Amino acid sequence: DACGIGFVANLKGKKSHEIIKDALVMLENMEHRGGCGCEKNTGDGAGILIQIPHLFYKEEARKLNIDLPELGNYGTGLTFFPKNEIHKSACREILYNVAKELNLTILGWRKLSVDNSLVGPIALSGEPDIEQIFIISNYHLEDADALERKLFVFRNYVAHKIHKEVENTKDLFYFTSLSTSTVIYKGQLTTWEVEPYFKDLQNELTESALALVHSRFSTNTFPKWKLAQPFRYMAHNGEINTIRGNVNWMRTKETLLNSSLFTKEELEIILPICDPDQSDSANLDNVVELLY
Repeated sequence: DACGIGFVANLKGKKSHEIIKDALVMLENMEHRGGCGCEKNTGDGAGILIQIPHLFYKEEARKLNIDLPELGNYGTGLTFFPKNEIHKSACREILYNVAKELNLTILGWRKLSVDNSLVGPIALSGEPDIEQIFIISNYHLEDADALERKLFVFRNYVAHKIHKEVENTKDLFYFTSLSTSTVIYKGQLTTWEVEPYFKDLQNELTESALALVHSRFSTNTFPKWKLAQPFRYMAHNGEINTIRGNVNWMRTKETLLNSSLFTKEELEIILPICDPDQSDSANLDNVVELLY
């Protein structure tokens, strides 16, 4: 009676394409746990979270003359851009300015290969341009966790600035994830559209030792590309009726935030953590991510 969630993992951590294929089959078998509109090919949202397929990305990046460092030394993620070229250009300018401000370097972008021929008109009306970002730190960090924290600050700071400074981007500019370890393929799709839409998922070099899938049944928010799940740290299959109170309580706690792992300036520019326009699950994920 709620969203469908599935998880597949190899207990020994062995990566394979089979893990991803099995997860996508499971996702398709949960089509009844997701919502759709009057068009059977416009869904409430579906997606998959996997480990970064480093060998596949390294080969794809090489074709673009991007030399990726070893896994854990770079961040990557899928970026939703508005299709309007003026707005997209403005978003990109902010991305580069913030990267420079935070002492990060954007190595380059990869236009994602997608097939939207099966996607319904309503979903297509909100379809973003999807590009993959590759980003590194300009200075040595002690481990991947340190870079992960820098990417967390970068992603939040960029999103806040773009949503504030570039019109009509609140729903159209979005990082599905930005991480040194995981990547998320998702959209306002049905469960059976995820694999054919994202051609990366069909490639045998796309390997992972785990996969988390989600079929969304929209409850307290309308379907949007950015509200499809999984989110960056979790997937959720219920409705939190205390969402407004939870968001307000989180706002009251933000002035008390303190951490030895973040500077005062970093904590300021990532705020606010929650967004009243997001779903209950999205805001829960935002807080889980911050605490993690």
